[in-house]
Amino acid sequence: MVYLDNAATTYPKPAAVYSEVNRCMKMYGANPGRSGHRMSLNAAQQVYRSREAAAVFYNIEDVENIAFTQNCTYALNTVINGFLKHGDHVVISDMEHNSVLRPLSRMASRGVTFTVAKAVHGDFDATVDNFRNAINEKTKLFIINHASNVTGTILPLSRLTALAHQYDIKVLADTSQSSGVIPTDVQEMQLDFMASAGHKGLMGIMGTGILYVRNPELIVPLVCGGTGSSSLELIQPYTMPDKLESGTCNLPGICSLRAGIEFLQSKGTENIYRHEFYLLKALYDGLKNIPNVKLYTPEPQPFYNVSLLSFNIGDMQSEDTAEILDKKYSVAVRAGIHCAPLAHKALGTEQQGTVRISLSYFNNIGHINHVIKAVRSISSSV
Repeated sequence: MVYLDNAATTYPKPAAVYSEVNRCMKMYGANPGRSGHRMSLNAAQQVYRSREAAAVFYNIEDVENIAFTQNCTYALNTVINGFLKHGDHVVISDMEHNSVLRPLSRMASRGVTFTVAKAVHGDFDATVDNFRNAINEKTKLFIINHASNVTGTILPLSRLTALAHQYDIKVLADTSQSSGVIPTDVQEMQLDFMASAGHKGLMGIMGTGILYVRNPELIVPLVCGGTGSSSLELIQPYTMPDKLESGTCNLPGICSLRAGIEFLQSKGTENIYRHEFYLLKALYDGLKNIPNVKLYTPEPQPFYNVSLLSFNIGDMQSEDTAEILDKKYSVAVRAGIHCAPLAHKALGTEQQGTVRISLSYFNNIGHINHVIKAVRSISSSV
């Protein structure tokens, strides 16, 4: 199978990730932070090593301000529900995932409102102006999808953060599609909150996520419970990371994240981006002249696109195209709305959806040529 669904989860993983998960289960499979015996202490040390690896990768000053979560959705919900208060206003882009849209919509009953700012592909100035025009006197938070999971559009995260801070507005960055491909320096960018999926560009296994919180006192925990610390107290610990890490952690997943991050560091994120962009450009160039193919991203430009694009063939439902690619050509892609309804409304594809091809470091030009040939064949039969 030619696997081109890496925006959902990367596959394959680096060999070191598989090895580390196996080693974790065999060598230090006790519950970290819950016991005093050697295996438990060793497990806790593995978690800390993973936290240190994430801190170096994102240039996070205080390693304790990193919480491991079960996914990026959980991390985003933690900030949205734990930071916002009655009467607060939020500005988001029209590229946001339902992991942002749904909790914000539910919080309308708590008096929280939000405004959608249009992200203009390839025009950072226009995107920044749209966010600026959406600010009002009650705006407390920007939520910024660093890279769209529908079009691959990159948003100017550093500039939007600088704009927000001019008005004493906090910033929550969703780096699910950019982590591991675009360097993210939380100190340089001065991010207040950052959420990421562990199973995508970071190359970890599913069931993993990262949440960075610059000022933990601003957050009320989404979940309270056992932390292995302050067990006599009936209130959640105030100190990080215990404050945001209730219950037994996903030790194999956390260890897989460290192995994934170490792999990325060995290759260099700039090199990974360069490789993936080369494939993206070849894919775009191969698809753009096929009759009946409609591409929903302008011609890719370096630092304006991550390595994914959406397309359709004529009026064919995206799910039908994806099924043919799978069954006849053994190509794995995703079709539908991709959990980002505002992006599809902006594209006019809310009924048809789109076929999404998303690349990773492990794809090659042979995969690209194969899918171009397959799409050309499908198009010729429509």
